[in-house]
Amino acid sequence: MRIQTLNKTRRFFLSDGGLETFLIFEKGYDLPCFSAAALLYTDQGRADLRAYFERFIEIAKSSGRGFVLDAPTWRAGTAWAGPLGQTLKQVIETNQDAVSFVSALRAQHETKDCPILINGLVGPAGDAYAPDTVIAQQEALLIHAPQIHALGKAGVDMISAMTLTHTGEAIGIVQAAQEIDVPIVIAFTLETDGHLPSGQPLGEAIAQVDAATNNGPLYYMINCAHPDHFRNVLDTPATWTLRIGGIRSNASRQSHAELDAAEILDDGDPVELGKLSADLLAHLPNIRVLGGCCGTDHRHVGCIAGHDHPMTAA
Repeated sequence: MRIQTLNKTRRFFLSDGGLETFLIFEKGYDLPCFSAAALLYTDQGRADLRAYFERFIEIAKSSGRGFVLDAPTWRAGTAWAGPLGQTLKQVIETNQDAVSFVSALRAQHETKDCPILINGLVGPAGDAYAPDTVIAQQEALLIHAPQIHALGKAGVDMISAMTLTHTGEAIGIVQAAQEIDVPIVIAFTLETDGHLPSGQPLGEAIAQVDAATNNGPLYYMINCAHPDHFRNVLDTPATWTLRIGGIRSNASRQSHAELDAAEILDDGDPVELGKLSADLLAHLPNIRVLGGCCGTDHRHVGCIAGHDHPMTAA
């Protein structure tokens, strides 16, 4: 299995940055429901997606790293079918088309020194910046299973559920992935106090999901938060920190509420973000994937790529 390359490597893989914020603020797209999958159905959209991902793949190649290539399906689940004006059949087709698109990119760019993993993205059923859409495990399983099964059947190497706000939804997503035996990563978003939007501490959330799913996630990830928001949470000898295998940070120190209301992109300081990411690596020995989230682009990921993992052989 390709996924084994994540565990065998001594150098973390890279991911891309904040795809949706890049498309909106830098390319001028008006994404319906923040869904980048809409670009799959125009020639210009596909060209822009291709150019975007190829830039990050070149960074991975030049830094001697592997790359986690995301299918643009974060807002392509059944919960968003109604707002996007899609039927269930169209949702399934969109996810299949997204995987086909990134698989063709992999076939064109993968090398022995730059392995590429196809990663299907799953997003929350509600607002990723707010905890007001809270769903229980069983409801989450029913909502997310169609997309997760479609991604798995389309041939992804792994699935990442990004920007989750509470554990009930995370547990249902893991169980849906377990039904088809596809590796699943759970990425929680954190507020400026280092807690989930639900108010739950990160360590408790990881323990709860692991207990309910028999340690189901391949690893956990933090995404859509600036390192300053959660750095102090990780300064602990607690064993749950060993379950964190990925970080995809925001460029901005602004809160989610501030970012949601922003009309101008805050792209922060790419060099500083690279240094802060290197500092996080010193406290998280099991990190396997690093990249960016809102407000980040190739500059930020390029700076992150320049910092070696402490496990990297000299």
